[in-house]
Amino acid sequence: MILGSLKNSAIAEKTHPLFKKVFDYIKTADIKALRADSSKIELDGDKLYLFVSEYQGKTKEEAKLEAHKRYIDIQIPIVGTEQMGWLEIDRCTKELSPYNTEKDLVFYDNPISSYISVDQGEFAIFFPEDGHAPGIGEGFIKKIVVKILL
Repeated sequence: MILGSLKNSAIAEKTHPLFKKVFDYIKTADIKALRADSSKIELDGDKLYLFVSEYQGKTKEEAKLEAHKRYIDIQIPIVGTEQMGWLEIDRCTKELSPYNTEKDLVFYDNPISSYISVDQGEFAIFFPEDGHAPGIGEGFIKKIVVKILL
């Protein structure tokens, strides 16, 4: 997992060949104008795309621990502050349902070991080894979720 600021994304950009393309787009696009009802925005086909998500924040108890096997997530709040839970994937042992290959998604029912707070102008990157529970917060949250194929 990487937590960082959009204004200091240069180091994170060096960790994957497509990360610079992500951050260049985020820094130049009118991200506040992006709408959640839009379809995914492809930056490099299925290898790199993003979508906007809007919802009311959840409690820590309501948030579901999830993981992905084929994609890296970059989560960037546009409106609101979001807390996200984290648990190393090796400790994610209680599957709530089998891995969904089509959605690249599996949910777990393990206790979360750490929480981070991600504010506007910041980002969190979750790799396949990072179980994460997004969406924790109060009030309205709008964010960009970027998907990067491994």
